[in-house]
Amino acid sequence: MKGIVVSNDTETPQLTWSDVPDVEYAVDEVLVNIITSAVNRADLLQASGNYPPPPGASPLLGLEMAGEIAAVGQSVDGWKVGDRVCALLPGGGYAEQINVPAGMLMPLPDDWSFEMGAAVPEVWLTAFVNLFLEGNLQSGESALIHAAASGVGTAAIQLAKAIGAKAYATAGADHKLDFCQELGADLLVNRKSQDFQEEIQKISSSVDVVLCPVGADYLEKNLAVLGRLGRLVLIGLLSGAKSQINLGQVMGKRLKIVGSTLRSRPLDEKIAITQEFSQRFWPQLRNGTLRPIIDTTYPMQEAQAAHAHVRADKNIGKVILALQ
Repeated sequence: MKGIVVSNDTETPQLTWSDVPDVEYAVDEVLVNIITSAVNRADLLQASGNYPPPPGASPLLGLEMAGEIAAVGQSVDGWKVGDRVCALLPGGGYAEQINVPAGMLMPLPDDWSFEMGAAVPEVWLTAFVNLFLEGNLQSGESALIHAAASGVGTAAIQLAKAIGAKAYATAGADHKLDFCQELGADLLVNRKSQDFQEEIQKISSSVDVVLCPVGADYLEKNLAVLGRLGRLVLIGLLSGAKSQINLGQVMGKRLKIVGSTLRSRPLDEKIAITQEFSQRFWPQLRNGTLRPIIDTTYPMQEAQAAHAHVRADKNIGKVILALQ
């Protein structure tokens, strides 16, 4: 089969559509013909050699996909050849086929495009697990969402509003903040021209949850804006991993600092997360109350250009890779 192969012989990783080994599927898995995948920041990190896949995962890029089932393992029930599905992956989405444990599959509605399907698994499950299972966000509380115009950010705004929480959004451009406002964000902060701590303190004494992919540079102010029993959930380290911390502030406000990844979790945990998300929020995605946000679609063979688009921080929502 074909897939995207990474070469690091130059300063910028080179992504080429090449022959790769065929995949095999186990008795509790299905084989899926991939039609769409999507670009995530983790793909950029892996391509540059800074985020190796978990043990046993495909070495190919790609953390999600949508497609059609091509074959079904002997012990799989409830799925058949031809079913339209999407799924979170530990890797391997930038290819023609992938093997997926049956418990990770989510059904693609008949009136959804495959592009819409690929825009859901990684970012919506990431936003879900970190807002609710790690951050314990409740109705009536508030969540500060950094990089709010990203795929995870646009999902997080919608999920927070869906349960009756306030969503405070930071982003690096006014047009991105305008889009966040359309999704329901209650506060808009341009990170390049405004101080999010000052802007929050103008309207509220504190926030309850901070969802942060930035890391070191935002740590001090993230802790400052959290109120008593606040929760900081770190999902990325875009500005670095090392910073000073005021432990007295953490103790005095009884704060929780949670480091969170999704890709490396055990399969049974990811299946449980997928099922809980599907039960709580899939009906709202299905009826259009919640919606996946798609920025741009590239042919998968042009993954190089798609990565450049994300690296330049041009996207609002997801950048999709399409085979057909």
